[in-house]
Amino acid sequence: MILHAVAKAGEAGLPWLVFLHGFSGRGEEWTAVGERLSRHPRLYIDLPGHGGSSAVYARDFNEVCSQLHATLVSYNILKYWLVGYSLGGRIAMYYACQYPAGLQGAIVEGGHPGLTSAAAREARWLSDARWAQRFRHEPLADVFNDWYRQPVFAGLSAKQRRELVAIRRDNSGAALAAMLEATSLAVQPDLRPALRQGNFPFYYLCGEHDHKFRALGAELAASCLLINDAGHNAHRENPGGTAASLAHILRY
Repeated sequence: MILHAVAKAGEAGLPWLVFLHGFSGRGEEWTAVGERLSRHPRLYIDLPGHGGSSAVYARDFNEVCSQLHATLVSYNILKYWLVGYSLGGRIAMYYACQYPAGLQGAIVEGGHPGLTSAAAREARWLSDARWAQRFRHEPLADVFNDWYRQPVFAGLSAKQRRELVAIRRDNSGAALAAMLEATSLAVQPDLRPALRQGNFPFYYLCGEHDHKFRALGAELAASCLLINDAGHNAHRENPGGTAASLAHILRY
């Protein structure tokens, strides 16, 4: 199954930048960053259950990665960087450990490498299952109004929260619920060992105010770059700063 994507041309010979969005987002949300790096060809992908891929379902991480791989092959992308935020970052890490051929490196913004205890996995599954039920059965505006009040989004202003709720309410609740269950942190393996052994450059980005993910980035033993004046959704809150960090990694 091929995922919906938007491709933009760049200079011949440079690796592609393949952008993966977060839960309930879509590929176009990376364009404010990606278009600042227009020397590189760019691919903005809609993940299963999202945007132009809303009718695409995946059962687990392996199926998502198979769909992503098929999409890259369909565009004849042989040399590329993966750039992923949150859910997209978790998929990028998983994919990088499974399909290293052609990968120039992985750049992850605020992505969790995996839970390390059975108790934490059980608690996360119960939480995600409750959210999935809400996505299936309640008005999305109501669900997202509560979603963006979770501690990880504490840095959002009331205006920012309203803007995100207005954007996200156009999703399919059933499709989001299915993707949330398929890619729950509860069913994601702990990727730390595979990332340490991976033979590819790995960089971690996070907003300076995103204390939880700053701590996770520090324990990954990766090159960690902070995005100023930003919380968890750093590329949305400070696209210029995020693009500057990517440019530094890409040696612009």
